Amino acid sequence: MQKKTTVKIPKLLILAVVFLFAAAIIKLAYIVLSEKVDGINLKEKALSITTVKQTLPSSRGSIFDINGDVLAQTVNSYTLIAYLAESRTTDPDNPQHVVDKELTAEKLAPILKIDQEKILNYLNQEGKYQVQFGTAGNNLTENTKSKIEALDLPGLDFLVSKQRYYEKSGFASYIIGYAKENDEGVIEGALGVEKYYDDVLSGVDGYKEFQKYTAGNYQIPNTPTRIRDAINGSDIYLTIDSNIQLIVEKAVSSLAKEATMDWMVFTVMDAKTGAIVASATSPNFNPNDTNTIKEYMNPLVSYQYEPGSVMKIFSFASAIEDGKYNGSETYKSGSIEVADATIRDSNRTGWGTISFDLGFANSSNVAATILSQRLGGATLKKYYQDLGFGSPTGIELSNEASGDIGFKYPVEIANASFGQGLTVTPIQILQAVSFVTNEGTTIKPYIVDKIIDSDGNVTYQGKRTEARKVFSATTATKMQQLMADVIDFGTGKPYKTDNVSLIAKTGTAQIADPNGGYLGGEYNYIKSIAGIFPKENPKYIVYVANKKMVASTKTMADAVTTAIEEIASYAKLTDKKSDVDYSKIIYLDNYLSKNVTDVANTLNDQKLVPVIIGNGNYIINQYPLKNTTVMAGSKVFLLTNYQNITIPDLTHWSRNEVQTFCNLANLKCSFKNYGYVINQSLPSGSSIAEDSQLEIELAPAISP
Repeated sequence: MQKKTTVKIPKLLILAVVFLFAAAIIKLAYIVLSEKVDGINLKEKALSITTVKQTLPSSRGSIFDINGDVLAQTVNSYTLIAYLAESRTTDPDNPQHVVDKELTAEKLAPILKIDQEKILNYLNQEGKYQVQFGTAGNNLTENTKSKIEALDLPGLDFLVSKQRYYEKSGFASYIIGYAKENDEGVIEGALGVEKYYDDVLSGVDGYKEFQKYTAGNYQIPNTPTRIRDAINGSDIYLTIDSNIQLIVEKAVSSLAKEATMDWMVFTVMDAKTGAIVASATSPNFNPNDTNTIKEYMNPLVSYQYEPGSVMKIFSFASAIEDGKYNGSETYKSGSIEVADATIRDSNRTGWGTISFDLGFANSSNVAATILSQRLGGATLKKYYQDLGFGSPTGIELSNEASGDIGFKYPVEIANASFGQGLTVTPIQILQAVSFVTNEGTTIKPYIVDKIIDSDGNVTYQGKRTEARKVFSATTATKMQQLMADVIDFGTGKPYKTDNVSLIAKTGTAQIADPNGGYLGGEYNYIKSIAGIFPKENPKYIVYVANKKMVASTKTMADAVTTAIEEIASYAKLTDKKSDVDYSKIIYLDNYLSKNVTDVANTLNDQKLVPVIIGNGNYIINQYPLKNTTVMAGSKVFLLTNYQNITIPDLTHWSRNEVQTFCNLANLKCSFKNYGYVINQSLPSGSSIAEDSQLEIELAPAISP
């Protein structure tokens, strides 16, 4: 019989096992009872694995003009796709793929405005489940989408996205700016008001958070849902008056077509409040197509240049305010020696011995130099700084420049008195000129009238803001008289208007040569005019400047004065009261979005002549504008939602009437001679193509 062997387990091993078991129990209890383990919140970690957080996107606010007309808004944008895979179709009576490619291409071609063969190339791609149609099929509007849907072709569908849409295309484009999708698919402001107020327009995204099954995004029943609603962006109302803006755009556009130039800016500001009511530039761009942008700086606030003799408004006013000016005092014009330089008047020889008042009217550099010597550089610079030169105005537009008034030496001080050797921006000129209309106080320019949040609350209200009291009311009144002299018998005579009293100061500045000195040549100048109207009770300040315009002073003056008269008529500021048959005066209504036939009948009843542009059935633009006064027998141009535009018989039309037609019809035109139309290169009734160009021959007044 074998003896049993007893195995003894060491006590130390038993103790080790018991210890490990106890440690495991303690650790388990710690995990169960504790909120965090090793710095990790286990509950949150568990929830995160099964929690979905969906973004609730906010809607970007819209931009309006002062009258509430939409200038920028976010709309649905569509991308056309075509399904090619036959596997999509399970019911032959209800096909879900492109069945007849030839027919599909034939029907889509005129809508997408591309060749039928190109569409077939997309549709004939082998092995593709679905295809798109390149740029022609992207960014489609609701109207285009509806046209395609009306074809009732199988296999076509749309991808939906958001897009910023600018109702009036290139209208005030550098003021409004533009916004586009960034890399995260969010619409983001990139220029102008869109950029400056991007946060205000964007709003704040919300979210929806819930627990889901790991197998999908289905919410687990009886689990809580956390929702934070999106806060939509605020709407911004600009101070821009679309009616005045259209007048200014037309003036700039007509000049840009008649003459070459590097750039041009034409801005109108309320003389009492500082509100910018219109600002047009050349070159311009269409914010709906960012490929048209050639310059990303807004000339109104970003261009810095030597302004020329417009600065005499401020140097003469400084001398008046400082007691260094006697308008009837005389001096010898022509030239003056300053240090080692000779300062000359524009005509080189001067006008003999004349008064300082006449020196201002004739834009004498010698007169300005003498006054600057009396003032001294430090005093002149202090007045310029008080007027706002050398500092941003703070207008609500991106990329505003400061300019430079760093003159120091005697010749630099002399040059600064007539606008050379220092740099300014157009918006600074407008702010500084406002002292003339506000008893010596400058008014800060602004572009936003109000901001309204998504709940309808006005969160910001633009208003008149006094920048600085620079001059006395007496100095401002004297400057009004001097600026009136400029128009009556000085350098501004070409700008004299018939129906509204304009006061102004012109400027012609040499352009600095990058290699030193100034450029030579007949057209290497920056020409400008700063004006105020009406003289008796100023309503508007205008500033127009252009660089290297190849055109006569008269060409520029005609465009500017025509615009000023039209603005005055729209705002009911015209001075001419006599020799008018008031029974023949008609105030135009707003015809936008109205039926063409109805409006034409109304105009005919009023003894006006409707000129209908295009074969559409409703009106999308008009000229003259609403509230404009016209005489019986005047033409009223009505642009329709056209598919086709034909040329009318232009015989006996004036140059201005032809130019208006061409501007609205987006037709290039050129003129020979002056007067009224006697010959046109495109015959009456012919259709306008994309590359059409109209040549007009004019002759002096003829009898119809």
